[in-house]
Order: sequence, then structure tokens, then C-alpha cells
Amino acid sequence: MKKAENPLFINTVCLGGTTDDKLRAAHDAGFQQVELWRQDVEASGGDTAGIKTLLQKLPVGLTDYQVLLDFDGAPDSIREDKRHEALRMLDTAVALGATLLLTPACTHKECVGERIEEDLRWLARQAGQRGLRIAYEGMAWSTKINNTADAWKMVQRVNEPNLGLVVDAFHIFVRQRTVADLHGIPMDKIFLVQLSDLSEQPDPENLIDTARHRRLLPGQGKFPIHTLIEYLQEQGYTGPLGLEVFSDVLKAQDPASVARQAMKALQETCFGKTHQFSN
Repeated sequence: MKKAENPLFINTVCLGGTTDDKLRAAHDAGFQQVELWRQDVEASGGDTAGIKTLLQKLPVGLTDYQVLLDFDGAPDSIREDKRHEALRMLDTAVALGATLLLTPACTHKECVGERIEEDLRWLARQAGQRGLRIAYEGMAWSTKINNTADAWKMVQRVNEPNLGLVVDAFHIFVRQRTVADLHGIPMDKIFLVQLSDLSEQPDPENLIDTARHRRLLPGQGKFPIHTLIEYLQEQGYTGPLGLEVFSDVLKAQDPASVARQAMKALQETCFGKTHQFSN
């Protein structure tokens, strides 16, 4: 990929330290954007104004604000609470200056498949009233929609202009699927691409624990990430491209050092070992 075409981001889950530490480390390593979690806001005492000011000062953009869990198809017991939670997160996204809210496909064991379309349409329209977009992600352990191809089918059914996809290398390759899942998806409906790696395929019972604690930087494992990068390049993807690496090992290290390691891994994976990044 050509470096000028894709804003490069890091998910703050990769980094330890305070919210300020994470944002400064990301900027100093050369990332143009970050994915920010609600936990980052909570760790700052809910100071959305302060976070927004720091983002503008550095500057660092927001790829998205996350994560609205178990929203689509939520069972009756939690459905109203989930709608209130969604509204709060949308309003927080606006306060932060974000333009995108990330929501994965529901993982609740009682997910109501027949209501997924209705719920996503409601969410997209609420987001649209606030000038926001929604990025939808089929996770490997989601109850009904657990891959990118099926997530795209749902996005098409909902058919709202501000609803698009997250493409996550982990959730593609950990299920031993391929970039064929992306065939037919217009590049402007992919709102961001997340990269990570694994050294070995986890047992099904260890999948979630591995996903949340033991991912690797791209290039450190055995995922065929190059096939994803090559496909995106061929199709002319110009959206945000970055790292979502849940790793207890990385999170225990100095965030500035980890951010530099992460940028190097992203450069080498996406642009080749000879590429040099500069702001």
C-alpha cells in the first residue's frame, strides 16, 4: 500500500499507562489516529473535553469510539438498557469529536436473530441524527453473525448510508477463512481495517481468552496478513488501517516503546521493510 492513502492508527488496548500516556505515545510514534475505548474516558474521570483538547493539541484523530457490545438482537431482558447505553455512547462520541462508533455483532447466547436488522437500522438512524457513522464487526464468537461476509449481508439488508464494516484480520484468519469474505464489498463500506497476528491456532475453548490476552503484532505470527493487504491494495482501499492487538505482554511495557514497536510492525507489514514513515 502507498503510505499516503491510508491513515494509520493504533487501538489504545495495545498500550498501558494513562489515557494521556496512550495518546502521547501514539502521536510520538507517528500514528495519525487512535481507536479510543469507553474505558479510556472512564479512566480520565469522564473528561471528554480534556481528551478532545489533547487530541486536537497533539494532534491525533479518532478512528472510532468503542465499543457497544451485545446491541443487535439483544434479548428482551436487556434490550431497553442497551438502547439507553447506545444513546449515551453516541453522545459521548460526539463530545469527543469522533465520527464513528464501533459495534460488534451480538455475542449474547440469547441473541434474537430476527431483530438484528431492526436494531442496527435504529442505531444507524440515531447515529445519523448526530452526524455519526456506525462500524459493524462480525466477531469469530458472535452468536449469529461471526464473519465478515455475513456482516456485509446484514449491512446490505439494513441499507443505511452511515452503516459500514470493520474488517479485522484476527476474526477472519482465526476461523481459517480467507479474503474471499471481502469479495463484492465496496471499499467505501469498509470503515476501518484492524490487524493483529497469532503464532498458532487456539483451541475453540481458548479462542476468546487468546483473543483478549495473547494477540501478536502483525508479522510476528502465522496469519496470511499479506493476502489481506494485497487485496485491499488491489481494490483501492484508502480508509484507516491499523492495529488492534490485545496483549498482556505489550500492555505491561512502556507505552512509548510499544507504540514504536507497533508502528515498525505496521510499516513492515503494509509497506515493506524498506519503507520509512514520516509525518
